[in-house]
Parts: sequence; structure tokens; C-alpha cells
Amino acid sequence: MKSSADHVKPFTIQASDKLARSGLFRTAHGDFKTPAFMPVGTQATVKALTPAMLKEAGAEIILSNTYHLHLRPGEKLIQSLGGLHDFMGWHGPILTDSGGFQVFSLAKLRKITAQGVEFQSHHDGTKVFFSPEKVLEIQADLGVDLLMILDECPAHTLPKDAVRKSLELTLDWARRSKLHYKRKQNFILGIIQGGLFDDLRIEAAERMALLDFDAYAIGGVSVGEDVEDLNRIVAVTAPRLPTEKLRYVMGLGSPAEMLLAIQHGVDLFDCVIPTRSARFGRAYTSSGTINLRNSRFRAARDPIEETCDCYCCRNFSAGYISHLIHAQEILGITLTTLHNISFFQNLMKRAQEAIHRQDYDNFLKSFVGNFNAGNENQNLE
Repeated sequence: MKSSADHVKPFTIQASDKLARSGLFRTAHGDFKTPAFMPVGTQATVKALTPAMLKEAGAEIILSNTYHLHLRPGEKLIQSLGGLHDFMGWHGPILTDSGGFQVFSLAKLRKITAQGVEFQSHHDGTKVFFSPEKVLEIQADLGVDLLMILDECPAHTLPKDAVRKSLELTLDWARRSKLHYKRKQNFILGIIQGGLFDDLRIEAAERMALLDFDAYAIGGVSVGEDVEDLNRIVAVTAPRLPTEKLRYVMGLGSPAEMLLAIQHGVDLFDCVIPTRSARFGRAYTSSGTINLRNSRFRAARDPIEETCDCYCCRNFSAGYISHLIHAQEILGITLTTLHNISFFQNLMKRAQEAIHRQDYDNFLKSFVGNFNAGNENQNLE
């Protein structure tokens, strides 16, 4: 069974250090280097930032969401306005989540069958039906570059027999997705499920690989499980996915966890952490996170991080941003978000450089040690 974009090999690995890889993924809307972090633009916007600010922060690819855009304003309207890239003014690569996680979070409002998922809109209660085929067509109408298949995301507390049943459903939906979708301008990602069970994850990776998707995602992590379980599942799953294909862990965005995942061969990440944290005055630095609401920042003359070259740190003091946050000025959230996104992008760039110079393990150890020590010191204040 050939890939939907079999005329193009989009992903090239340019350097590796043990399992860690650095590469380039090519799309019709530009290329992005890996490892890469995607800012989350659920509603066709990364909260508080313009596309120009995202570019300034170093973002090369962003994520948006099929579920939310289907409900409002609708993919047909977006298509009539030139597609999602023109609609939101972001002309780089876009990946869309299939909506599987959102349906997972609507447990009381959904009904899952072999055919698909029926659920109630969280806006007005209207009944909506997602099938594997419909989800891909919605994403195609949006005109995005990387499409996700519909999957079922099982709760991490479910017993093994229930997770097995869920996995079979996801694999069946994956087969239907491959049979249905024939367009060549997009790349489709298969999703690996299997809960917290190593053997199911390994089986899922092997069976999904046989379907020859353009890239692969590890789903069902960062949904409430312990950090140890999360890291174990990534370590078990990622190396068993096809070496020549892009590997993506969905929803993973803790700096230390991302770097550990890169060590196991993961290439792509997304998370709301940098934008959500900024809305509460929390900023990321190489020495841990800081809370700009704390009184010690009121008169701080230095930027959030002296070694950071983002627009925020080049032009404003932490004291000014602390003032804006206390005054509930929107600019405070914008500048903190800009810094956080810049920090995450710079972290990926540093990981790429470490892989190219064959020094990734030392980089990982040094960064995580400094970051965790800084967080511990913050907690003592």
C-alpha cells in the first residue's frame, strides 16, 4: 500500500547521535528543521501572538485543531476564504490534530462505534459525527500540510482488555483512512495508541508501520499518567517506528521530557505549556521557570533571561513585564508568550546543534540539571 504522498520523500535525516536525529521536513508551504516544537494555534491563532511574532520567535510550523475549526467557523468557510494559511495569515507549514483528543475529553457527550464518533458540540449541543474519512476530508478542506488520522485515545486508567479493544478500533480506522484518502498534496500521520502497556505499544507501532503512513505520532501520552510511565512509553515506542519517517509525540511539551524523547528518536512536539503558562505570568528560562507575579520582580532591571535574544528580552525588563501582568495589561501576556515560544524554539535549535556535533547526551544532562536545579531553588523562595 503506497503512501498518499509517495511521489515525495518529505523527511531527510541530516545528522544523528545514537537514536537522536536532526533532519528537515519539506512541505508545499516551506520546510521545518527537526527536532521541532509546534506552537498550538487551536482556534487558528496562537494565543496573544500575530504570525509575524511567531516568525520572530523562530517558529517554523504550528498546530491547529480539526475539531474546533469544524465547529466554528467551519472548514467550508475557511476554504472559501483561501484555506487555513490565508485565513490566519500564517504561510508556513501547518499540522492539524484530528480531534481525537478533544473527543476523548468529551466522555459524557460522545458515543463511539465502529463507524466513528458521535458527539455533542460543546458550543450548542448540536450532534456531530466524525468518521475516519470525514476527519481527513475536513483537514483537506482546511488546506493544511500534515493531517492526522482519527484515533481513539483511551484513558490511562483502563484495564488491558479495554485498551486492546480501543487499539483495534484505532487500527481499523487507520486502514480505512489509507483506503479512502487519495490526494497527494498532503502528508498523513498514523497514530500509535496502546495505553501504558509496552507490548500493546510495540504491536501498535509494528502494525501501523505496515500501513506506510507518511509520518507517525505517539498518542495517548500527557493525559494524566506519571512522568515515569510517559518516558517509558516513548522510549519503548519511538525506536520501533520506521527510521526514515518523522516521529511526533502529541501533546508533550515539558522541556526536560522533550529532550528525553529526542534521545529516543522523536522529531516533533506540540503543547500549550508555553502559551498557557504565560497567561499566568510564568516564564521559562534555562535555570527553570519563574513567576513574574512574585514581588522580587517588581523592580528587576534585567530581562527575563539575560542570555535570551528574543524581542521581549532585547527590549524590556522583567520589572516592566511584571508591572504589566499585575496591571492586567494584555501586552504583559503577549511579551511573556513571545519569550516562552522563543525559549522553546531556541531549545530545539540547541538540540539540533548538539546532535550535529555528536554531543547530545552531554547537552541533555547539562540542560536538565540546570533547569531542574533552578526550579528547585524557585520552590524554596
